[in-house]
Amino acid sequence: MTSVASTLPTYPSDEALVGDWSPAAVATPRRPHARRIAQRRKTYLAHAVSYVAGAAILLLYAYAGTISYAIAPAFLVSGLGMIGIFVVMSETGINDRRDDHYLTVFQIVGHDLIPLTFALLVPQIGYAFLCILFFIFGFGAIRMTPRQAAIAMGCTVAGLIPVFLFAPSIGIATTTPLERVAALLCFLCSLGQCAFVGLYGSSLRKTLFNRSAELKEAYRRIEELAELDELTGSFNRRCIMRMLDDEIARAQRVKTPCAVALIDLDWFKRINDAHGHPIGDEVLRTFAITVFANIRGMDRFGRYGGEEFLLILPETSSDAAAHMLNRLRMIVADLDWSALSHGMAVTISAGVATLNPDETADALLTRADKALYEAKEAGRNRVASA
Repeated sequence: MTSVASTLPTYPSDEALVGDWSPAAVATPRRPHARRIAQRRKTYLAHAVSYVAGAAILLLYAYAGTISYAIAPAFLVSGLGMIGIFVVMSETGINDRRDDHYLTVFQIVGHDLIPLTFALLVPQIGYAFLCILFFIFGFGAIRMTPRQAAIAMGCTVAGLIPVFLFAPSIGIATTTPLERVAALLCFLCSLGQCAFVGLYGSSLRKTLFNRSAELKEAYRRIEELAELDELTGSFNRRCIMRMLDDEIARAQRVKTPCAVALIDLDWFKRINDAHGHPIGDEVLRTFAITVFANIRGMDRFGRYGGEEFLLILPETSSDAAAHMLNRLRMIVADLDWSALSHGMAVTISAGVATLNPDETADALLTRADKALYEAKEAGRNRVASA
């Protein structure tokens, strides 16, 4: 006699099928608001680093005597001040009141004003400031819509017109060796900023791809759970009926036999009354595990209702189906059900019907149900064929 307990590890539990949704097991998902703030903080940090690097290059120009020492700290304070304004708006949730929570256009216009202003103040190194515009637009391009791009471009062009048409001639100082080093660092910094923007965009695409894959997996899991009976892990009634319709259509199309069996656990109400509903649930679960372990890969097994189950047997004749169900009946009866509750025995009855030409699912199930009734009337623990 086979022990019921020994069969349980061979099939996943219902917790494995439906997942552990207890508070201790499920990590609290990160709120979208907190995730947005974290993303914006990274952007602000990148901008701050850019301003610090720019200020360092300006100090080098000041040391070379090209510009005043006041320019570098003024540039740094202006940049960090602009970042501070957006940080405050971000941390207080003002950004999240808008569809574009990055305030892309406002950031581009605000940060454009700083290099454009300093290009007017110190035109002898104006191109050093104008190079910063590439970094600003590079970051903005990742998230801009066409409308936002048009607005940002229009504002930038409006700022560039006075710089090139009305201001003294702008350039980049390269007279002394130190000025050349500063110019080199300026362009290297611009190249590094462009590379950073590219890497940042690549990381966003990778994140989007990973989340898309996670979302597809979640949808797949949801669809899977929607098809399963939570207690037994077998297909639920809606799903097994759809599978029956599909199999009948296939069998009639390719002219192959198809059999179904309605299986009922004998005296199941007495089991619940005598041993309790938790034991009854374990009986249903163990029965389903046993069926799964003893059917073919092409067969389909689902809970039809209560303690009644439907087994679909594609490409199976009436005699083969009856033989399969009798074998399954003996396996169930031979299990050591006392492992679940002392003195308990469980048997099944089944009604088998084979698909007739042009027969519908309802007609086929009606014949299988009549055969199941005959099996019960004949004393249970047996299989009857329609």
